[in-house]
Amino acid sequence: MNKVLLSLFAIFAFNATHAQEASDKEVTSPWKSKGNFAVLVSQSSFSNWQAGGDNNFSGNLNLNYDLNYAKDDLTWDNKLIVNYGFTKLKGEDQKKTNDRLEFNSLLGKQASNNWYYSMFLNFKTQMDTGHDKGGLRNSHFMSPAYLQVGPGLLWKKSDNLKVNIAPATSRFIFVHDHFTKDAAAFGVDQGKSMKYQLGMSINGYYKTDIMENVSVENILNLYSNYLKKPENVVVDYQLNVVMKINKYLSTNFTFQTIYDDQAYKGFQLREVLGVGLSYNF
Repeated sequence: MNKVLLSLFAIFAFNATHAQEASDKEVTSPWKSKGNFAVLVSQSSFSNWQAGGDNNFSGNLNLNYDLNYAKDDLTWDNKLIVNYGFTKLKGEDQKKTNDRLEFNSLLGKQASNNWYYSMFLNFKTQMDTGHDKGGLRNSHFMSPAYLQVGPGLLWKKSDNLKVNIAPATSRFIFVHDHFTKDAAAFGVDQGKSMKYQLGMSINGYYKTDIMENVSVENILNLYSNYLKKPENVVVDYQLNVVMKINKYLSTNFTFQTIYDDQAYKGFQLREVLGVGLSYNF
């Protein structure tokens, strides 16, 4: 799995770099691309250490890539987010600690000033198999997977500040039927492999530099299902902070919280902090 991920990141980085070179040559191109690829690692080793400790190694791979189009009254923003992390303790099997594959696409046609008629798509899942504390498989690629699509209104100040409101959003939850064989899972009914919802989606994005070489990115997704308990809003918020040390080294901090009572009765929390190699393209 790790080799596949490394190959995937290499392909994206190669294509994005060449796309950027082509964009630099053609100044009038309506396309703009930018991205960041980061590798964060940590390792601990102990020998006759009286205080105790287990040899361990952990790593995180992060890819954040934007491809945007703007010409006349049309705007089209695309974002790909890929995260994968793992840890290996001596004498134990490797375990994943982070796994995310997400794609966002937002198309807008200007109505007036900063307002646009819009159509959006959001897809997210994970790439690798996950296990619970008892070692039982509880997720894998496309189980679960979430797809949202719908028309709406976009307020866009810039590529770094925008809010999209979609009052008629279709939301699909996909899961392999072996997870729902005995009971409902991830909001999908027992014996089923897909759940359809209709509701309102609000997506916000804000990125800024709070000081030199320190950028902060905020991504907020809200969803209310009209068909069942609309008051139980699904919340997905992610904070990404990148502190550049130099051209190739940076400190990365990621915090994410999810509230989805169909998947888990409470807040899911994820935090990643590390120093490692970083490359902007």
